[in-house]
Amino acid sequence: MGRTPSSAGAGLVPPGFLLGVATAGFQVEGGFNGPDQPANNWLAWEQVGRVTPSGDAVGFWDRPGEALDRAAAIGCDSFRLSVEWARVMPERGVVDRTALDRYRSIVDGCVERGLTPLVTLHHFTHPAWLGEDLWLRPDAPARFAAYARAVVPALVPAARHWVTINEVNVLALMTYVLGAFPPGRTAGLADAALALDNLLAAHVFAYDAIHAGRPDAVVTTNNASVTVYEYDRLLVDLLLARNHGVERRDLDAWVTDRRRRHYALLPTPGVGEDLLRRAAARLAPYGSTGRPRPTPQRVLAALEASPHERPLDVLGIDYYDPQAARHFRVPGHRTAGGRSSAPARELWDDPPDPGGLARWLGVQHELAPGLPLWVVENGLCNRVRNGRSFGRLDGWDRPRYLRENLAAVVSAVDAGVPVEGYWHWSLVDNYEWGSYEPRFGLHGVDRDRGPDGGTWLDTDAMGRDAAGEYRRLIAGLRSGDRSVLDAG
Repeated sequence: MGRTPSSAGAGLVPPGFLLGVATAGFQVEGGFNGPDQPANNWLAWEQVGRVTPSGDAVGFWDRPGEALDRAAAIGCDSFRLSVEWARVMPERGVVDRTALDRYRSIVDGCVERGLTPLVTLHHFTHPAWLGEDLWLRPDAPARFAAYARAVVPALVPAARHWVTINEVNVLALMTYVLGAFPPGRTAGLADAALALDNLLAAHVFAYDAIHAGRPDAVVTTNNASVTVYEYDRLLVDLLLARNHGVERRDLDAWVTDRRRRHYALLPTPGVGEDLLRRAAARLAPYGSTGRPRPTPQRVLAALEASPHERPLDVLGIDYYDPQAARHFRVPGHRTAGGRSSAPARELWDDPPDPGGLARWLGVQHELAPGLPLWVVENGLCNRVRNGRSFGRLDGWDRPRYLRENLAAVVSAVDAGVPVEGYWHWSLVDNYEWGSYEPRFGLHGVDRDRGPDGGTWLDTDAMGRDAAGEYRRLIAGLRSGDRSVLDAG
C-alpha cells in the first residue's frame, strides 16, 4: 500500500529500499559465439558481420569480483545480473553444472559484499540451437520452463529477488517489428503478438518454478515503459486479470476498460502519439474494437493452470522515454558525432524526463494499487565512436541525470507511491546489442588496453565522476539529507 512521508523514518526512502546497479550477462560476460564457446541467437549476425562481435565484453565472466567490488564501493546494496541460457544449456539436452556453479559463486559474491542479488533468467538471448525464431514456436514456454527449473535450485538459496524475462515488450518489438534483433524481421505485427503470448506464458511458468523453490521469493518481469497501451500496460493487465476475478469470456471488455483508464491517466500528447494509439488498439489481440481477429491463448492457459492468482510480486518498470511517437526521426537528422540515417532516434539522443518518471510511477500505482514498484532500469546514454567520446547534444551528464531521477523517485515516495527499489543502468559501459558505441556506464571502459574486456575507468565515458555522484546520493538518501538532490 502507499507510504506517507511521515512513515519514512530518517531516510528519504523507506527501510529496505534497494539501491543498486544493473548488468546483463551477454552484455558484460564475454566469451560467446566464438570457437568452443557457448552460442546464442546472435551467432549468425556476429559471424556475417551484421553486428560488432561481442567478444570479451568487459570480462565479467572471468573477473566478476571487480564489478562486485565497484558496486559495493559505490554504496549499493543490490546488484542485478542475468543468467545466460546459452551458457547453462550450450547444447540440446545438456546442463552445464560448472556454469551453474560459477553463477552460484557470483551470487554468493554479491551476498558476501552486502549486495542483494537480483537475478534475471532471460535478458534478450537464448541458445543458438533453439533457432532465431524460438518465441514463435508452440513449445517455447515449456522450453523456458525447463531452463528455469534447471537454474532455480542452484540459486534460490542465496537469491530471493528475481526477474523472469527482461523487457518482454522490447524483445518482441525489436525482433519482429523494428528488425533490430535476430532474425531482424520488420512490421511483423502478427509475429510480435504471438511472441508476446509465448513470452508471457513463459514468465508464468518461471514464476511458478521460482516460487516452488523459494516460497518467499519476490518475482517480476520488467517492461520498458511505453505509452501505447498494447505494448506495455496490456501485458501487465493480462497477468493481473485472474487476480481481479476476470474470466476469459469477460477479458475483452475488461481490457477495453483498462485501456480507457490507462489513456485517461496519460492524455495524448500529440497527433503522432494519437495515431499510434489508435492503430495499436485496432490491431490488438485483446479488447473490444468491433471486429473479430485471432487471439493467442497460451498465456491465458498458463494463468489458469498456475497455482498463483497473481504471477507478479512487484511491478517492475524500466524508465527511459516512454513517449512512443518521440522515438521516430527523419533520416539524416543531427545526432552526436554527425548525422544519422536511421528513421528512429539514437539511444544517446533519448530526452531525459525526471518529472515524467515521478508521474509514471504515480500512474502505475493508481492502475495497480496492490503492488509495490521497482525501477529496474533507468540510465543515460552517450556515444563513443572509434575511441572518441561525444557529449550529448542536450548537454546532460550522468551526475545530473542521477540526481534528478532519484529526486523524482523520492518525490513519488513522498506522494505515497510504494517504490521499493532503484537499479541504475548500468554499472559499466558494455555491449549494447550489436555495438559498443552506446555507453550507459557509471564506469567507462578503455577497450584498447588492459586485460580482455578492457580497463575500467574511474570516470564515465564523458569524463564525469558518475560513480562518485551515485555514492554521494545513496549516502544522502539513506541518511535523510535532502540537500544531495539539489543542483550542484
